[in-house]
Amino acid sequence: MYRGEQTLPSLVAELAEYVSPQTSPHGRSFHIHEVLLVWDRGPGRSDETLRQLAEQYDWVKPVWLSRNFGQHAATLAGMTSSGGDWIVTMDEDGQQDPAFIGAMLDTAYEKTAQLVYGTPTNPPPHSAFRNAGSRFAKRLFAGSLADGGFAEFNSYRLILGEIGRSVAAYTGTGVYLDVALSWVVADVTTCPVVARSEGREATNYGFRKLAGHFGRLLVSSGTKPLFFVSWLGILFVLLGAAVSIWVAYQRITGELVIAGWASTFIALMLIGGAMLFSLGIIAQYVGAATNMSLGKPLYLVVRDPASTFDPVATDSPKTADKSD
Repeated sequence: MYRGEQTLPSLVAELAEYVSPQTSPHGRSFHIHEVLLVWDRGPGRSDETLRQLAEQYDWVKPVWLSRNFGQHAATLAGMTSSGGDWIVTMDEDGQQDPAFIGAMLDTAYEKTAQLVYGTPTNPPPHSAFRNAGSRFAKRLFAGSLADGGFAEFNSYRLILGEIGRSVAAYTGTGVYLDVALSWVVADVTTCPVVARSEGREATNYGFRKLAGHFGRLLVSSGTKPLFFVSWLGILFVLLGAAVSIWVAYQRITGELVIAGWASTFIALMLIGGAMLFSLGIIAQYVGAATNMSLGKPLYLVVRDPASTFDPVATDSPKTADKSD
């Protein structure tokens, strides 16, 4: 919750419609079991709004944090406190429409996906700079950093409950939530949604905050960025050797007349390449220590997928009870 007093009442009123049994677009029964609102001492008086909503709705459950730990920590706290078969993470600004929860559930069951991201089909209501930076970070994550088949990620997620609670329990300080999910999620997909305008003045992150988020995404992805250092060292060793042979040939044939230039250049190329290659080896040791400090799990035990993704969408009573 970030200045939630402006947007939470209307959003919770929308969610109230889904507390009673609902039917997804493809005929799957579901309902919202609980709504957890995480307060982490942000600006404004959203704590007062939270208390009012908890009194008004018995399915609204406050989660109180001791201080402002940031959005990711608050999301993890809410996931850990949840008890539903599925977890939906949402921002409180009203930009993410609850009407698409049923469609995201349908996507999860049809593709037997443990994680579904709601991907907006329209541009976010932010500055061109922030949108461009977000696209770059997501493409880098999906193409180079993620362990699974991640094509997109954002804060509107549908996660299988047992996986979401387990990830929230072991994710360490500074680890990007979506990176932690990529460690254990085998099947991930997206569902098209329509993003609404925010219920308050749109907040744009400055360059420092955007750089901080990108840095956490890069570092918490594990050892993959360190492989770039190793390959860079190998590249410069090979390039240095090739250029050194050419410079030596130029010196032997007399085309280089400056005394000492050839030997100095060859030494710089070879030593520079050797240093980068050595740094790459050191980076692998740093990477091993990084993986241990991040708390990346060796395994995660879950239920038989057949007991989660049953083939019947509408006829089985068991299905209606297992899609909270």
